[in-house]
Amino acid sequence: MVKVALLVRLEAKPGKVAEVEDFLRAGLPLVQQEPDTLAWFALRMGPQSFGIFDAFERELGLQAHLAGQVAAALMERAGELFSTPPQIERVEVLAAKLPFVEEEEEF
Repeated sequence: MVKVALLVRLEAKPGKVAEVEDFLRAGLPLVQQEPDTLAWFALRMGPQSFGIFDAFERELGLQAHLAGQVAAALMERAGELFSTPPQIERVEVLAAKLPFVEEEEEF
């Protein structure tokens, strides 16, 4: 059950929109390696406004994500890509619907 999440707001520097889009798309394979990240979305909210929404079952998963590769890359490139520092908000999930994914059987 999804209980906690992060909402990250990002504002691209002028001329960096395409780089921000590429950066966010490149984060997906990294997040797919995080078993405790139940949902992850890279969002475009306006001409230069972007965001990330990720959800977790437990606080432990959220903390592991913040210590992971995507968060490190975000902070490393923040000055280059964004006009303001990333605004990272911890949010409580009140209700959620996620697709059911059946685990594959091993033979």
